[in-house]
This record gives sequence, C-alpha cells and structure tokens, in this order.
Amino acid sequence: MGRRLIRGLSGAAVFLVSTALLSMRHRGAQETARSSGLREGTSEKPQQWSKESPEGGGGRGQKDMQVHPPEGYRTEGSLSLGDIFIAVKTTKRFHQSRMELLLDTWISRARDQTYVFTDEEDDALKRRMGNHAIFTNCSAEHSHPALSCKMATEFDAFLASGQSWFCHLDDDNYLNPRALLKLLSSYSATWDVYLGKPSLNRPIRASEMLPNNQTKSVHFWFATGGAGFCISRNLARKMVPWASGKNFVSTSELIRLPDDCTVGYIIECKVGGQLLPNTLFHSHLENLQLIPTSRLTQQVTLSYGVFENKLNVIELRGPFSPKEDPSRFRSLHCHLYPDTSWCLSAVGW
Repeated sequence: MGRRLIRGLSGAAVFLVSTALLSMRHRGAQETARSSGLREGTSEKPQQWSKESPEGGGGRGQKDMQVHPPEGYRTEGSLSLGDIFIAVKTTKRFHQSRMELLLDTWISRARDQTYVFTDEEDDALKRRMGNHAIFTNCSAEHSHPALSCKMATEFDAFLASGQSWFCHLDDDNYLNPRALLKLLSSYSATWDVYLGKPSLNRPIRASEMLPNNQTKSVHFWFATGGAGFCISRNLARKMVPWASGKNFVSTSELIRLPDDCTVGYIIECKVGGQLLPNTLFHSHLENLQLIPTSRLTQQVTLSYGVFENKLNVIELRGPFSPKEDPSRFRSLHCHLYPDTSWCLSAVGW
C-alpha cells in the first residue's frame, strides 16, 4: 500500500506538470487560430458543452448540423475491432507520463489495432508496442507543419493497412474499444463518414491562399483532434490528393491551421463531405465533470487536463484515489474491465 501511495504521489506530480504543458499548448493553439487562421474579423469561441446533446450548425452554409446521421449512413453489417485502424499521436517527452498510462489501460485491450506515432525512437515504447510503434521523421515541435507531418504519416499507414476505419486519438485520450465498435457498427465504411465532436459552435472561418498572393474566404466544420475522430475508408480514398504524404502539409499551409482543422477543410471544402457530430467523443476543452457518472462507460473517448484554469477530470469513485490516479483513467478502466490484474489487487475493490 505504501509503495502504491508513493507511486501515486509521483504520478500526481508528473500529471500536474503534463496538464500545465497541455494548458500552455491549448492557449498557444487558440492564439495561433486567432492570429493566422481567422482573418476575417470574426472571433471563434470554443463550444461550451452541457449535459444535453449540443445542437451545432451545418457545414457548407447549412443552418443546422444533424446530430443524428441520415438513414443512408446506417448499416446492419457486422464489424470487428480488426476492421479499425487506431492511431495515437504523441511525442517523446510524453512517452512516460502519458503513453505508459494508455498502454496499461485501454491499449492493452486493443493492442493489435493500435499504432503509436511519435517523433523519436524509444526502446521502452518499442518493447511494448513492437512494430506498432511508428517513429516518424517529423519534428517534435508543436507546430502546424510538425503536427501535419504526423497526421500525414498516420493517414498513409491507414491507407496501406487495408482496414475499413481510421480513428485518430491524442495521447491524453481514453478510448473505450467496445463503445467505439458499437458506434462504428451503426455505419458503413462504404459511405463517406466523418465522425467526431466540433470544439466550436459554428463553422471555423479561414483564408485560403491562392496563386498570385490572392486569398479566398472558406468556412467549414472540423472534429477536434483532442477528442478523437473517425473516417471511413471510402471517404479517406477521396482525400488522398490533399492528405497523402507531403500533400497534407501543403494543404495545411493553404489555410495556416492545425492538422485537425486541415482534415475538416479537406473533407468539407475539397471532397464535399460533412462532419457527423457525435457527443460520445470528449476532449479536455470541455468540462468533463458534466458527464454523468452513470454514462461514463458508454462514451467512446474521454480525456483529462485543464479547463478554465482548473484540473479537468471525470467524476468517478474508486478503486483508486485521485492521488493514486489523477487522470481517473485507471479507475475507469477497472469499471470497464474489472478482471484486470492490478484492479483485482486494489484495496476495497
């Protein structure tokens, strides 16, 4: 018990450092969007989520975004985890503080479907993930080109895999594989499907660079990468001219926005698709304590971090204390998979 408490205190210290970095990253992203992406004098504010399902607005000039997909997207076909390519984006400095938590929890239940994309070789990560640890040649910087480089690598790896679905996650996400499988089983990968949660309550506006130093105003919906998103293979094929290899970085430079915004731009402005918003995806940009405890096990993704200058984690009792489990991911994992060995040894569980 003493050793576990020491580990918990140490983990809490690492967690607070990570959340401080995450908060700095979020503020930097907001400042970048305001200065380089939104050049038409309009201010975009993050969506303030409540317990109820949000009603957004529609892409490509639509007034209302449909929270529930059209019947044409629905399918009764069978789907297995083996049909899903799960990509986790990380960086070397978070291998220990974030990735080990994911490896101990949800990745252990979807090891064969999960690939970790990072920027520097790491023997410890390689031992645990084998050839599912992808060491890119991308920069470790948290810049638009570096993030787009990783996203392009993820996208191309998915295309080469032959799997039906591409799902992107960040290294501060908890994925519930069973909830993901249930969600994607409701759709057909032969349709153009783009699932995720927007972080804005309206389409983002940007200026697209044109030849001769000209610009064009564009607006589109995008699913925030911090909550995770999924794309069907049929839609991914149509994205290739703008998203594969170096093309993704070039496309990102046209609108000077991050990788998740670029994905939405390609799908809505180039391919002609649309985001199908889903409230089962969650990022640290929303108040996670508003998610009812009774519904936590139904969510596809969850996160942790800083929200409005406060520690932002889900509310969940046991089996580990907040000091032992500051992210609450280990406790959630035990609720989902109580047969996990380290869950069985938890006091009072």
